[in-house]
Amino acid sequence: MPVFKSKIINDPIYGFVTIQDEIIDALINHPYFQRLRRIKQLGFTNLVYPGALHTRFHHAIGAMHLMTEALHVLKSKDVKITDEESRATLIAILLHDIGHGPFSHSLEHSIVKGVNHEVISSLFMDALNKEFKGKLSIAIKIFNNKYPKKFLHQLVSSQLDMDRLDYLKRDSFFTGVSEGIISSDRIIKTLNVVKDNLVVEKKGIYSIEKFLISRRLMYWQVYLHKTVLSAENLLINILRRAKELSGNQKKLFATPAFALFLENDFTADDFTDRPELLEKFAQLDDYDVMASVKAWTGNDDFILSTLCRNILDRNLYRIELQNEPILTSHKNNLLDKAAKKYSISRKEASYFVFSESVNNSAYNNSDNSINILHSNGKLVDVADASDLLNIQALSKPVTKHYICYPKDL
Repeated sequence: MPVFKSKIINDPIYGFVTIQDEIIDALINHPYFQRLRRIKQLGFTNLVYPGALHTRFHHAIGAMHLMTEALHVLKSKDVKITDEESRATLIAILLHDIGHGPFSHSLEHSIVKGVNHEVISSLFMDALNKEFKGKLSIAIKIFNNKYPKKFLHQLVSSQLDMDRLDYLKRDSFFTGVSEGIISSDRIIKTLNVVKDNLVVEKKGIYSIEKFLISRRLMYWQVYLHKTVLSAENLLINILRRAKELSGNQKKLFATPAFALFLENDFTADDFTDRPELLEKFAQLDDYDVMASVKAWTGNDDFILSTLCRNILDRNLYRIELQNEPILTSHKNNLLDKAAKKYSISRKEASYFVFSESVNNSAYNNSDNSINILHSNGKLVDVADASDLLNIQALSKPVTKHYICYPKDL
């Protein structure tokens, strides 16, 4: 049997990322994983930041690279990690987002209701484990936090995991939002393990402070930017209208896999009972949705065609974002205006006028808190160890309310 030769991927953030494992290389080349090349990391954020065209594939490779660095650092500090566990942890982070559907978080509950990407990621990993004859078993246990060494799961999913370290740095780079720049190298160099929990040595506290502040700023400036919210909600309403029409037996243009999910409301149980659904889901990516949106601009349904033209032409909803809940009277007034202007029912006007809320919590010290390791061995929560008062503030979730409506109302 030929010896596996390492391969390299040239990443714009980290430079050369080396693939040194045959199974990891095979997973990267698998159709399930290659699909991530066709799913943008940040959905319609490129309508605000034109450079935000990077993909889930970019992010998964980057997170795996950071995991390689973290495992190397921990081993150098005499943390016991076997080669088998290292490979499994790398596989877990590589596949952590494999369950994302088209446009990532934007349509997470629109295509398959009540089923998040973590559930579908687990289903994909189970299917791959069968195909790879059980070689992903430890990776799946780590991913699901069922492996005895809990810190390995924390490297994959926690408040200081390789997922967050990569997406902050990567999204900052591709959007050009400099507030998201973090020192991932410095943070990784200061990682350690105490009593099976991931901790940060005291010398890394300032990098952690910067990480938490950057995360808060990136949420308001990028992920929850009001124009991004407007674009994402427009796409959500397009899918909502398309599913409503499909449910009423109206035949819409769609690729075969996309049509299946438009015409049915599948649940997590359906995926368990019907393994073929996972294969159909694996055929979905951003191109299915956008090809349909383009075609639907000529549909005879006024609501669907109008919404589709608006997103293609970047004629987005006007959005008001505020700290206080939206007044019912304000919303009702806009609904009445929309119903009258477009000659539609008040119920149908909800496609054009609606209110929602968003939450931003940069740090939750009640959930896998980030502990700072002092030289005397004492562990202190970063919110208490930091001399920055705003770290305490970052542990409090902030809710903002918004209302969307057409610009011509």
